[in-house]
Amino acid sequence: MKNEMNLQFSALSQNESFARVTVAAFIAQLDPTMDELTEIKTVVSEAVTNAIIHGYENDSKGIVYIDVSIEDNVIDMTIRDKGIGIVDVEEARQPLFTTKPDLERSGMGFTIMENFMDEVEVLTQPGKGTEVRLRKHLQSRKMLCN
Repeated sequence: MKNEMNLQFSALSQNESFARVTVAAFIAQLDPTMDELTEIKTVVSEAVTNAIIHGYENDSKGIVYIDVSIEDNVIDMTIRDKGIGIVDVEEARQPLFTTKPDLERSGMGFTIMENFMDEVEVLTQPGKGTEVRLRKHLQSRKMLCN
């Protein structure tokens, strides 16, 4: 059985922790390990922060969307914005690349996502927004959603 949740919130930096905790609470039903939970929370933080800082350029009028589904031990997450998009995705995915060095951004967001998730797909259109699709297979075997 598939279980799903959808979330949307204003593109405010203080909502990043809200997103982390909400996604973590939703996937807790799978009884993930502490490492798995930490990795997923970190990935959510990175993707949401990218949407707020890069996608909307800190414009609080923007909305960040998160869709999460769990089926068996697989978590599928989509974090998207309707912001400015990414001109060169391959460049943006390079370690240490950042378009906001003045904001002390490390340029490691996509690298962290790729290291912690099994699959990362970035769909973007300049001027229309970015969608980051993430998939993780959990080691744990507890499935309360069935």
